[in-house]
Amino acid sequence: MPEFAAADGTGLAYQVHGDGPPLVLVPGGPGRAGTYLAGLAGAVGRRSTVILDNRGTGASQAPADPDSYRFERLVDDIEALRVHLKLERIDLLGHSSAGNTALLYAVRHPERVARLVLMCPSTRAVGIGVEDFEEALSRRSHEEWYSGARSALEAWTGSATIEESVPHRERAAPFFYGRWDEAAETHARAEAHELSPPAAAGFYAGSTVDPDGIRTAAAKLPTPVLVVTGELDPFPTPATGAKLAALFPHGESFVQPGAGHYPWLDDKETLAEALQRFLARPVYEAPASDQPAIGLR
Repeated sequence: MPEFAAADGTGLAYQVHGDGPPLVLVPGGPGRAGTYLAGLAGAVGRRSTVILDNRGTGASQAPADPDSYRFERLVDDIEALRVHLKLERIDLLGHSSAGNTALLYAVRHPERVARLVLMCPSTRAVGIGVEDFEEALSRRSHEEWYSGARSALEAWTGSATIEESVPHRERAAPFFYGRWDEAAETHARAEAHELSPPAAAGFYAGSTVDPDGIRTAAAKLPTPVLVVTGELDPFPTPATGAKLAALFPHGESFVQPGAGHYPWLDDKETLAEALQRFLARPVYEAPASDQPAIGLR
């Protein structure tokens, strides 16, 4: 697995799948190794996927400074990866909690992001809550697994530590898949082995980001942004994703029918069509002048 050094010297690893122009994928969890995103490789057309293992996860080293697990500091690791890949600009995808990291990277480095995909993203960085969470859960009440998964979800949210939450997370997992089948069960069981408790615990700990400031910056972002949500995902719901997309001047929302938090497992073909259409969009960039107008390339 290829490696590179972060700005603070931490050794970071990444996977490459396929050939063609790269799409950089940042995994969520938080604290989950990037292997769970491997299935996205078949949904991006004639492109390669570069999947980062965030610090302390997968094959990447744990940092000397635990504070560097915070998502606003992980932004620097994306920049180090861009430099390592020798790319002037990147197409970037952040999944789940990494939606915060990818968004923050884009507003800090708008000149370095060609297109931004926020897939089933957490909206914590911009202060958008999931107001219809309970409604989304109730839509699955007819499922045979509902009662047990609902109890597990309540135990998960009441867990005192990441380690304590792990068994509850697995039992609550059906809520986050459009179909609770063998493939979904296998994917969910893998989380216990892919999760780094220190990285998960440190992701939001002590965060100093200003949601109002990020929203203001997002409103000026020239980058095309696609927010993908699953129709059945309780966190974020499609309504939450639509609110996030509306923050961007060039944002759009795509709701995948019948999908959960991992839409490539539910219907890869439908997701592939949406992603490939978006990634073919022209890139916005400011002209070489002091004027604020935005040009197309």
